[in-house]
Amino acid sequence: MKLNDIRDNSGARKNRIRVGRGIGSGKGKTGGRGQKGQKSRSGVAIKGFEGGQMPLHMRLPKRGFNNPFGKDYAEVNIGMVQKFIDAKKLDGKKVVDHEALQAAGLARGGKDGVRLLGKGELKAKVSFKVAGASKGAIKAVEKAGGKVEVIAPKQAEKADAE
Repeated sequence: MKLNDIRDNSGARKNRIRVGRGIGSGKGKTGGRGQKGQKSRSGVAIKGFEGGQMPLHMRLPKRGFNNPFGKDYAEVNIGMVQKFIDAKKLDGKKVVDHEALQAAGLARGGKDGVRLLGKGELKAKVSFKVAGASKGAIKAVEKAGGKVEVIAPKQAEKADAE
């Protein structure tokens, strides 16, 4: 093999189509855009336009309310915590917090921390350090001999630090 024999594989480099360069090119005259009108011009984006009729997204009623101050908690049920402790995915002897629950794969998301909910049954003696807990969850944890420490949500901690 010589240096002057080296070349790309066939089909590795493809020339771009040069639009609007005469009828003989196959992409001349209208340049592959069909006929006249707004869509044949450049710089056109008509998303949701329905020819002057009120677009569907404007005809439908507005619903609901988006609370800008609402907290985003990862919700964890005590029954699932018990299941993970039994499967040895979670260490019940240490303090169970957001990081431990995330590492085990129990708490997904929840940028403001974890909220403990009372669905299921807890047999292990576990101490929790969470951003929130329901009354039923606190009662169930204390019945099993554990304790729940409710800390401030993560966002509030960041604001205090500033």
